[in-house]
Amino acid sequence: MKKVLIITYYWPPCGGAGVQRWLKFAKYLPENGWMPIIYTPSNPEYPEQDNSLMKNMPKGRIVVIRNPIWEPYKFYKLFTGKRRSEKIQAGFLNESPVRSRFEKFSRWLRGNLFIPDARMFWIKPSISFLIKLLKKNKVDLIVSTGPPHSMHLIALGLKKRINIKWIADFRDPWTGIYYFKDLGLSKYARKRHEKLEKTCLDKADRIITVGNTMKSDFKKMTRTPVEVITNGFDQADYDNISPQKADKFSIMYTGSFLPDQNPPELWEALRDLLREDQLLRQKLELTFVGKTDLSVIGSIEKAGLKPYLQLNKYVPHTEIPRMHQKAALLLLCINRIENASYIITGKVFDYLASGKPILAICPENSDVAEIIRKTASGWIIPFNQKELLMKVLKDTFKKYIENQLAVKPQKIHIYSRKELSHKLSLLFNNII
Repeated sequence: MKKVLIITYYWPPCGGAGVQRWLKFAKYLPENGWMPIIYTPSNPEYPEQDNSLMKNMPKGRIVVIRNPIWEPYKFYKLFTGKRRSEKIQAGFLNESPVRSRFEKFSRWLRGNLFIPDARMFWIKPSISFLIKLLKKNKVDLIVSTGPPHSMHLIALGLKKRINIKWIADFRDPWTGIYYFKDLGLSKYARKRHEKLEKTCLDKADRIITVGNTMKSDFKKMTRTPVEVITNGFDQADYDNISPQKADKFSIMYTGSFLPDQNPPELWEALRDLLREDQLLRQKLELTFVGKTDLSVIGSIEKAGLKPYLQLNKYVPHTEIPRMHQKAALLLLCINRIENASYIITGKVFDYLASGKPILAICPENSDVAEIIRKTASGWIIPFNQKELLMKVLKDTFKKYIENQLAVKPQKIHIYSRKELSHKLSLLFNNII
């Protein structure tokens, strides 16, 4: 069996979105003739912990190598007034009513001193460790997955030393990421980020992205071939889940709800519909599963929807498929940023697998809108279209009452983790 070394920061018991992609690839790659060897930190700063994901690692088919990492987060927590046990959140999500006066300064430190990210201190030790490992244990291919993009710099160091084939997997862009402009970068820091990104793109043997827009952006920056292998859903997570009618007209959102994902026009549309529909006042429910920014909650309260809001903290990924069955509509809100079209949140694929209708508030020309159109899995509402939202909500609620609210998703098999892993293995074979 051929061997692939996968360099990843996120690995079980880490929870959240970042771990899913390569955990699921690693689960199915052995069926396609590739043994995954995972290189990951032994003591990382994870945003969440999810022990249920450990079951995705079949014994004897995945090798996991853990190596200590030093991260500066204890100093970050000291500066920002966070408790040592408090988790670091991505996307500047704020759950506390008191934002530390050092928050802005710590963000500046993050962007200007920790290049490309706070895991930079793991790069040199990892290169040294893996050089020794690979001299004794040959592998056919290396994959690095980012963010954090320090993982790519580890692979770059190995590529320079032993000239092994290397695939750089970008789950999100580097300098094109939505919060890059919020890091308060100096001219030097910005150029440093850009130079490191360009070097990784040029030196990799192949680049993988999760969507076509990101692929197009990278193709403008490098001659290295760029492939799209999307995220997906694992059918095994849904095999014992029975479809059911929602007891309430529940609009459900799963995952972190960030400030720039907030759709005030949705809350305003619901407010206006509630004023004219007594039955909707009895049936409406807003169910959020995961961490929700205070600004989103404030916007909901401003619209008078607080009585309908149910907040649920992080739950194990294995519970998400069952929770989806309690929803009437699954809400998808893309970040309202300049390059919103490239964002494909991992949750959209679990939404597809659920068979429940998707209400997607996103640009019409975005990658995620194309997926929803291709699969006929729901409604696409551009930003700030309150009247259109009211029409769709009114129609879907009527169908819900008549027990007619349903979609028949098409061609979703192409997004199954099993099929995507087969596609990935063919790419591996082609490269070596």
